[in-house]
Amino acid sequence: MLLIGTESFVFQFAIQKVKDQDIRTIILPVVLYGCETWSLTLREERRLRMFENRVLRRVFGPKRDEVTGEWRKLHNEELSDLLPLPNIVQVVKSRRMRWVGHVARMGEGRGVHRVLVGKPEGKGPLGKPRRRWEDNIKMGLQEVGGGCGDWMELAQNRDRWRALVSTVMNFWVPKMRRIS
Repeated sequence: MLLIGTESFVFQFAIQKVKDQDIRTIILPVVLYGCETWSLTLREERRLRMFENRVLRRVFGPKRDEVTGEWRKLHNEELSDLLPLPNIVQVVKSRRMRWVGHVARMGEGRGVHRVLVGKPEGKGPLGKPRRRWEDNIKMGLQEVGGGCGDWMELAQNRDRWRALVSTVMNFWVPKMRRIS
């Protein structure tokens, strides 16, 4: 009798591991393709987190409540406990920081570097300016306390920049607040 329970536990563990591998190898690479160049607003960050939770709920399915015996959706905290991956917004920010360091160290003749340091000419649309990609870099640096000084100079030192990128990856991203 105990053997059957043990086999069931091992089977459930194997299924969990396969689902974890599917998310890491199939879903995340497709969703995060090109995320280094994204200029995310707070609304888009929230929508990315909602998408991530929706995918995880679909993959892991409902959970049976131990007290009532009824099926229910998994809560956000339970989803983060099931899959030991960093938040999708953290991944986007760390990839963006890693890539901007790479571009900042490129030669000035490279097209990507010219786009990064160039300033657009002419007038923009009326109203509040849209958040630029460079603004996201500065905000990411300020979040981890590395916003003092010029980030282009900071990116020239590979070791310091790599340490900063790992700090961004390990930085805690606040959970979504429910708007009532």
